[in-house]
This record gives sequence, C-alpha cells and structure tokens, in this order.
Amino acid sequence: MTYILGLTGGIATGKSTVSRYLADKGIPIVDADLIAREVVEPGTKGLAAIAETFGEAYLLTDGSLNRKKLGSLIFADGKKRQELNDLLQKDIKEAIKNQVEQLKKTEADVIVLDIPLLYENEYADYCDAVMVVYTTPEVQIERLMARNQLSMQEAKNRLMSQMPIEEKRKRADLVIDNNGSVSETYKQLDNWLEARKK
Repeated sequence: MTYILGLTGGIATGKSTVSRYLADKGIPIVDADLIAREVVEPGTKGLAAIAETFGEAYLLTDGSLNRKKLGSLIFADGKKRQELNDLLQKDIKEAIKNQVEQLKKTEADVIVLDIPLLYENEYADYCDAVMVVYTTPEVQIERLMARNQLSMQEAKNRLMSQMPIEEKRKRADLVIDNNGSVSETYKQLDNWLEARKK
C-alpha cells in the first residue's frame, strides 16, 4: 500500500525546502503549485476563465497570465481570491489525483502531496497523514519581506490570506519545526524517514 503524505505549511515557512529534501531522497512529489501553473498556461480553459472573470487586463501582451498583477488583486481581496480558487480548483484536483494514480502504478512506498492550501481546499482526507512545516508568524513575515521584497503590510496581507499557521500546526499529524537551521530541519526529516522503515 502506497502511503500518501500531505505536506503543507504557511507562506515562507520553508515547505519548499522540505519538499526538495524529500525529493532528493527519491520520494515522488506531486507539486500543487506546479499543477496550478499548468492549468493556466496559454490555451487552457483555466486561463480563458480568468480572462473572462477578471478581464483581459490580467493577461500579458503574449497572452500569458500576468501573475504579478493577479497576485496583487487576490492577496488584497478575499472575495476575488475565493473566486479564483473556485475557477481553478476542480482542474487542479483532477490533475493531482491523476498524478497520484500514475505514481501508485510504480509501487512507490511514499508519495508526497505538496499542497500549500491543503486544509483550505480539503485534501486532508485524501492523505494518510499530514506534515506541517512550522515557523512562528514573526519568522514568516521576516522571511517573506526578505524573499519577496514586500513591505510589512504586504507580508501581513499574504499571511492573512491563508489559514493561520498555528491552526495548521494543531491539525497536523506531524510537525517539522523550521524556526532553526536547515540542518536541524533535515535531522527531523531523517528521523521521520528512519521511523518509516521500522
């Protein structure tokens, strides 16, 4: 039986670092962010739906999505964010499930579903366990400001667009504390991988 691990966290908690490390260990990763990009490529019904709902102004001159402009809109407006989510969620879910089914055929021992909005979009029931990559909200804001060159307010807006990290931590089956060094994070992951072998 393939073990499905849901991997999530908050923005700038270090989920991608954890995902990359598990991938380096040979564990197949289903990346929801990658899939979310694929469903809005030029020529997709996802991109057409965005243009129809939000307007052609959200497309670049080459016909591709203006991610920066759309990001500014949805992080500042919860209703618009939900609208976008409703437009794309069905296609994203379908693609995730298809990838999982393909990977199961390879008899993978573990498959990781790397999904930022795992709880928000109700993927937890699809997983055998959920691992949350955790940092304090203060660390999130600090990292987000540095990484994306955002103001404090912009960083807070992005944090507020997601379920609070403390709530995710409470719901998690496994918590990886990423407040410290990367090597400390890797050690926690190694311990989990070792425990899986027993």
